[in-house]
Amino acid sequence: MKKLNYKDSGVDIAQGNALVENLKGLVKQTFNANVLGGIGSFSGAFLLPCGYQEPVLLAATDGVGTKLKLAIDSGILNSVGIDLVAMCVNDLICNFATPLFFLDYYATGKLNKEVALEVISGIVKGCLEAECALIGGETAEMPNMYQAKDFDLAGFAVGIAERAIVQRESQAKAGDILIALPSSGIHSNGYSLVRKILSEHKIALDSLFEGKPLIETLLTPTKIYVKTFKKLQNDIKALAHITGGGLIENLPRALPQNVNARIFTKNIQPLPIFEMLCPYIEEEDKYRTFNMGIGMVLIVESSKADSVAKESGGYILGELIKGEKAVNFA
Repeated sequence: MKKLNYKDSGVDIAQGNALVENLKGLVKQTFNANVLGGIGSFSGAFLLPCGYQEPVLLAATDGVGTKLKLAIDSGILNSVGIDLVAMCVNDLICNFATPLFFLDYYATGKLNKEVALEVISGIVKGCLEAECALIGGETAEMPNMYQAKDFDLAGFAVGIAERAIVQRESQAKAGDILIALPSSGIHSNGYSLVRKILSEHKIALDSLFEGKPLIETLLTPTKIYVKTFKKLQNDIKALAHITGGGLIENLPRALPQNVNARIFTKNIQPLPIFEMLCPYIEEEDKYRTFNMGIGMVLIVESSKADSVAKESGGYILGELIKGEKAVNFA
């Protein structure tokens, strides 16, 4: 009777260990004085920052969705890690939490060290942009769970805020102004619809769009808004991350009861990629599936609208009025 080892089942422990060793120098770039220890222990340790009266920890988790499928099929893997970080930290700042640290989960059928390093290098870039530490992660090799080159990603971010800010009632009110922060592209939502459009209308990923292969535009990484938040948080009443559900579903999450968000449709600055995709979809899906060029919406006092728009690189999108807690387009 032949006796088996773990490698016979498709799991190469040595490859996984080699990956961890290769990652240590890369990941250390994200460390700050609050990181205790290094990579390779059973958990990551992070010293709670000083200066908070009643610190509250907030956590967010997300993935990249089917954008990952486009990345895998095209072999362009250096940016999906940025997407992973962005989707988590952009949620945290909507609760006025400063991101502290990040962990990732990478699962695949057969571990390819070079592919994993490329993906995790993107996660490192995202953490550096978000000014948070990558203090740990998990790489899982699961034969037969994933086929061929497929893998999946999940991210977990933890941030900190004052309890008084987390628990306070919404500061937004009728008369406040909506500031749109431009997105870098489709970000990481709506890709099942994007892929359906490409498939049904036989649009090739290598076809030229805006002077470069379409796939490069489709894989533009999600913009991270942490630095903008840190710079302007004292002037912001509320934030809404425009992810799945678009403006229609995400903006009301930042509103108090009996306040309506009126968007000036003529002010919206859609990116060329949305102008290319929208003729193929129903009108109501535009603002419910895609971000339409708006990655984040800030709510500010009317007297501060012009200065915040200038400092954030954004523009005035609309205003808050009395009415149903919803979005309407004027």
